[in-house]
Amino acid sequence: MELRVRDGRAVLAGEDETGEREVDPHTLPLGADLAEALHEWAKVADAVVRSETPADGVASALVMRRGKQLAGRLAAVMNAPVRYLDPVSGERVSVEAPEEEPRAEVEAEASVEVPEEEPEPTPWGTGLTVSFITAAIVTVTVVSLSLGLGETSRWLALVANVLVVGGLAPSVWLGRKVPVWRWVSYGVVTGVLVAWVVLILTLL
Repeated sequence: MELRVRDGRAVLAGEDETGEREVDPHTLPLGADLAEALHEWAKVADAVVRSETPADGVASALVMRRGKQLAGRLAAVMNAPVRYLDPVSGERVSVEAPEEEPRAEVEAEASVEVPEEEPEPTPWGTGLTVSFITAAIVTVTVVSLSLGLGETSRWLALVANVLVVGGLAPSVWLGRKVPVWRWVSYGVVTGVLVAWVVLILTLL
């Protein structure tokens, strides 16, 4: 079988009892990805040929190298050698199917166990300190804001609390699993809850 370019399309040429035939890669069980890659390469190759680029130029070299790579993939899929007809230089090259690795080596590589990394110790002291400071700041802020607005309207204070919690919620949700920011998230949640308890007690 031979890989060629015909009118900007990749074709695979072979012979049967009726003579030589050219078929579209999509009609063969090669996989959609390989067939599309062949046609994309053929479009580029056709453009290089139409632009009359010198056969020893960079574009021509890239076309040839890519064509040989795709011919190698074809040979691997079909488990048979594939001839490659370079669309720029007209050179024919036979590409062999890559040899499979010995099964014993593959099994040996698969059996090698990768040592698991030991998890880092949780910094409870530093983390809880950050959470406590964050909770204190959030508590004071929410209580001060709510009491200040509550003197004007309790409904306004309620709306302000909803807006504050709604604004903090996305950050808390995203940071809950991040190693450092999770302590800040814990502090924010604790601070809001403590602030609400304090505000409820002030209303009694």
